[in-house]
Amino acid sequence: MIEVKNLTKKFGSFTAVENISFSVEDSSVYGLIGYNGAGKTTLLKCAAGIYRTNTGKVLLDGENSYDNGEIRQGLFYIPDDMHFFTNATVEAMARFYKGMYKNFDMALFEKLLKVFSLHKDAKLRGFSKGMKRQAEIIFGLASRPKFMLLDEVFDGLDPQKKEICKNLFLEYIADSECSVIISSHSLGDLANLCDHVGLINGKKLTINCCVDDIAVMNKKFRVLFSQNIPKEKLEVLPVKNLHVQGPVATFHVLGSDNLKKVQTAMHVLPVSEITPAPLTLEEVFLSEMEDESNDLQQIFS
Repeated sequence: MIEVKNLTKKFGSFTAVENISFSVEDSSVYGLIGYNGAGKTTLLKCAAGIYRTNTGKVLLDGENSYDNGEIRQGLFYIPDDMHFFTNATVEAMARFYKGMYKNFDMALFEKLLKVFSLHKDAKLRGFSKGMKRQAEIIFGLASRPKFMLLDEVFDGLDPQKKEICKNLFLEYIADSECSVIISSHSLGDLANLCDHVGLINGKKLTINCCVDDIAVMNKKFRVLFSQNIPKEKLEVLPVKNLHVQGPVATFHVLGSDNLKKVQTAMHVLPVSEITPAPLTLEEVFLSEMEDESNDLQQIFS
């Protein structure tokens, strides 16, 4: 189990992430989403024990991850910016990892090479970004970790390799009860892979929920009123992406509390027809990140 407790990390006067808490159960995948610079990588590096937190902590099966060589034996971190030894072959890097991880499985390493059609005597410096990513995934899985931290792990992979990786992760997690945190801009991939998701916005965790609850807690509405409806009447409600044209309004509502407030308000408005529909993970992300002060329609005027 991974527990992130009230984590704050600062770099001088700059706060990268602030008071973030969530947990990842055994055999569970937690998807971390947010715009570039939101603090996802900083959080993962704190969880990996690379950065010391200013306040709060990250616990791996109850043990603090920072400066804890024994507990980190069971943790594998795949960063977004991968680095390998100069002139190292795939096999040479595998032997390096074998020296670091007591559970490194050379037989599994050989099997995974065949899955990805990589040659162990090939030099990593000649690999494309996607091939380097595949190699790092092989090293990670062959280390048989109890905890995996994956930063933009699908970046650079073609659709076929991406599907292979997702299936391998799911099989390994089911077999090992591994706890995984994965950050990605590919929201569709996270929705199909993760059972929980968290959104970092404004340095804080603004969404933290089960993927299955997204459709229940977040909805889009199309409302037909019996008369033209002033936009101002709806702007006071907790809605996002509000568009009004005559008697028709469309908007998004995030969170069960806001849903109750909007549904109550609809009872006292002249509603002729209301059509709700579930929001996708990507729609939730875009709604939560909405910046109403940024009107793109005025950019070129």
